[in-house]
Amino acid sequence: MLIDQISVFIENKTGRLAEVMQVLNNGGVDIRAMTIADTADFGIMRIIADDTEKAISALKNDGFTAAVTKVIAFTIPDVSGSLYKVMDIINDNGINIDYLYSVMGKTAGRADIVIRVEDTEKAVKVLQDNNVQLITGAELCRD
Repeated sequence: MLIDQISVFIENKTGRLAEVMQVLNNGGVDIRAMTIADTADFGIMRIIADDTEKAISALKNDGFTAAVTKVIAFTIPDVSGSLYKVMDIINDNGINIDYLYSVMGKTAGRADIVIRVEDTEKAVKVLQDNNVQLITGAELCRD
């Protein structure tokens, strides 16, 4: 169960993030999850949208560089130690995590997590075999 994540490369200057948001808004794209990593000169905005193709088209038509990668999302109880348990399972199975971010949810007691790993097929199997609840992009931030 893999999810399409869009990576958008943007200059690290005033107003550029607002421009990306405007392009997506004008394109009728709903953002389900988002994170930004930056350097002095540029940033990488990673988003999960309700319609990947529509988002990519809108961004590229407006001159933004964007690419799609596959990520995994799962939900855990919002209690101490829940994320540790999943990270321990992943570590015990020799899976490297490239990055991780959490997603603000609407459901009390639930935390949604997105991870990018080197071996997505292995990670999905390991998580499923260990009863970690994988979720789709549509299920992110939803009741």
